[in-house]
Amino acid sequence: MNTQQRVGTGFDAHRFVSIDDGQPMHLACIEDWPGPRIEGDSDGDIAVHALIDALLSASGLGDIGSMFGVGHNAKGAGMTGSSMLTEVRELLHEHHIEPINASICIIGNRPKFSPRRSEAQQRMSDILGCPVSITATTTDGMGFTGQGEGIAAIANCLVQLP
Repeated sequence: MNTQQRVGTGFDAHRFVSIDDGQPMHLACIEDWPGPRIEGDSDGDIAVHALIDALLSASGLGDIGSMFGVGHNAKGAGMTGSSMLTEVRELLHEHHIEPINASICIIGNRPKFSPRRSEAQQRMSDILGCPVSITATTTDGMGFTGQGEGIAAIANCLVQLP
């Protein structure tokens, strides 16, 4: 059987809501982080969004915008990162594409990620069906993430094509 492995990379960035409305932040398939939530048409889960772009890119199946649309009236409006990642996993399965592993780097000053790293990795791994590792870093005060205006993520993945 002739198979091929491909690598994909994804990126996403969003600002925090300007006024904390008391709704929790959604990040890395955990839906109850403290602090202001992340702006977005969906739940703003930048870790999931970056990973989805990486998976779709590696698979040759487009990107998050082509799958879920853009804007408040799009298919993905109001969806959680968990449900979006589940749909992507189902699409990969339909095309006989298997994710092998994924790595995500979250960039921002908040929330403090390390206390919930294991929980986030486990949730994302369970949904995707492969190991997902997550790291977090800051930009030492530089740029919008360093000044606390928003948060970003970079993701890489390896997939096995049929």
